[in-house]
Amino acid sequence: MLKSLIRLLLKIFPRPVLIKISLLINRVVALFYMGNKVECPVCENSFRKFLPYGYTKQTGRDNALCPRCLSLERHRLMYLYLKEKTEFFTKNLKVLHIAPEQCFYKRFRALENLDYTTGDLESPIADVHFDVQAIPFSDETFDVVICNHVLEHVDDDTKAMSEIYRILKPGGFAILQVPQDADAEKTYEDPTITDPTEREKHFLQKDHVRLYGLDYAERLSSVGFKVTADTYSNNFPEDKAIRFGLPMKEVFYFNKK
Repeated sequence: MLKSLIRLLLKIFPRPVLIKISLLINRVVALFYMGNKVECPVCENSFRKFLPYGYTKQTGRDNALCPRCLSLERHRLMYLYLKEKTEFFTKNLKVLHIAPEQCFYKRFRALENLDYTTGDLESPIADVHFDVQAIPFSDETFDVVICNHVLEHVDDDTKAMSEIYRILKPGGFAILQVPQDADAEKTYEDPTITDPTEREKHFLQKDHVRLYGLDYAERLSSVGFKVTADTYSNNFPEDKAIRFGLPMKEVFYFNKK
């Protein structure tokens, strides 16, 4: 029942409204999930389980959403990667966070080492509003760009990748995770598919315009990035990965300029 309710809310309300609603109810929901079977490394709280999540039956899964900070599997994976394999939390960095996730933006803004800016087309928690295909910042402005689960919504993803590459300083890096079909060699896209129901059927969500395949690293490399495809979640013992609710099959792409 809860899984169906969450799926219904995701379908009915646009993302800006969902952000405002979730900010009001997540702390109350967390009280009903108190326990110690799973642990969120982002907010460092423990629960009896994570909440279910997913826009459709096809993408829905149990034990995915942190009841307190609203992190998903991919967010917990990224947080641990940044903490263990980069200097994100210790070095003075100028950061642009596109489509900022609720579980991150207050935490990242509070870090004294970061000069942190958020951007989005319409999010109420963004500092600057823009289209990722035309980013309003000068060349080589940022040390880090984070832009997760955005490119699958963008008509010209190559243009968006090029813009992100342009605004990065030499030696900077970008985190650009996307939904991916690990069984597909090539990215699937068809601009003639415009009906939301058909897009959901073909690309997993009604506002997606493609489903990335194993050629994603090649697409990133084509605009200049030096791409490292890392099966980072496999570094964790199985019991710890389960406790943190990590996506065991997700490839983590570290993109350097």
